[in-house]
Amino acid sequence: MKIMVFGLGALGTVYSCLLKNQGHEVSGLDRDVVAAAVQSQGVKVSGIWGEHEARLDRTLTDPEEMAGLDFDLLILTVKSYETGSVMERIARFVCPRAYILLAQNGYGNFEAAARWIPAERLILGRIIFGAETTGLGESKVTVIADDVVIGSPGNLIAGQVLEDLSLVFTSAGIPTRFSPEVMKFVWAKIIYNSALNPLGAILEVPYGKLAENPNTRTLMDNIITEIFAVLKAHGQDTPWPDAKAYQEAFYGQMVPSTALHHASMLQDIQRGRKTEIEALNGAVVSLGKKYGIAAPVNEVIVSILKAKEEMQN
Repeated sequence: MKIMVFGLGALGTVYSCLLKNQGHEVSGLDRDVVAAAVQSQGVKVSGIWGEHEARLDRTLTDPEEMAGLDFDLLILTVKSYETGSVMERIARFVCPRAYILLAQNGYGNFEAAARWIPAERLILGRIIFGAETTGLGESKVTVIADDVVIGSPGNLIAGQVLEDLSLVFTSAGIPTRFSPEVMKFVWAKIIYNSALNPLGAILEVPYGKLAENPNTRTLMDNIITEIFAVLKAHGQDTPWPDAKAYQEAFYGQMVPSTALHHASMLQDIQRGRKTEIEALNGAVVSLGKKYGIAAPVNEVIVSILKAKEEMQN
C-alpha cells in the first residue's frame, strides 16, 4: 500500500515505522524540525513491541506537498482539536480513492472530518496501545490493553475493505480488528479517559493512586454515572449494560493494568500544550446539554483542567 502518515508524534512514528518495515510505501508529514530529524535519521520504535527503525520514502512539511501524490491510505494522528482545521487544509489534496484513518482520542473527530471529506472515505479507529515520544521521530510503546478496533460509523465502507486493512496493520505488528460497531469501542475509551486522564493531570498522580483514594474514587464514579446517563439519551450502546457493570470492570481489570500510568494530559500541560479535554469530558457536557441531561461533575472537571492549562502557560 501507499500510505501517508499525517503527524509523526508517538503514534504516527509507530505506524510509519512498522508499516514501512512491512514493505509498504510510507510518507510522513510533520513540522520542519520533526521532518528534518526523520529525514536525517529515520523513525525508531522501542518498547514492548521490540526495537525497530526505518527510513520513510519521503517526508513533507506542508500539506500542499501532498498535491499529485498517489496514496491509498492517510493516517491522521494529530490532536482532536486540530482535526477540522487539518481536514480543511488537506481536503483538496487527498486522492479521491484514498481512505483516511482517524487515529485519535475523543468524540467528534468523525463529525469534524466529515465536513471536508466524504464520510464513506473515513475510518474511525479506537487506539488503545500506549506510546510516548522519546525523541524526534522516536517512540516507545509502553502498554497495550486490547487490539486496535477500526470501523465505519454508519457502516458506509464495505466490511471486507476494513477486514483487509486490519490484516495490513496486524501483519505489521499492530494488532487490529474490524467491528461494525466501532462507536461502542470509541466510547469505551472515552469513558476510561474521561474518568482518569483529567484527574491524573490535575492531581499529578498515576492512575492507581486515583483508584485507591476514596475522594477521587467518588469523583470517578460520578463522572462514569453521568456519562452513562448521557449515552442513554444519545442512544449509544457500550460493551457494558450500565454504569455499575462498567465500574466493576474499571476497578477490577482496567485500572490495575495501568496503575503506574501517568495521564497524557499531564504531559501536555507540562509541555505547554493544549489538552484534549473538550473531546472527552467536554464532549459529555455538550451532549448532555443537547439532551437535557446534567453532567455537573464532568463540567467542573473541564473547568479545573482548563484553569490548570492556562496557569501553566
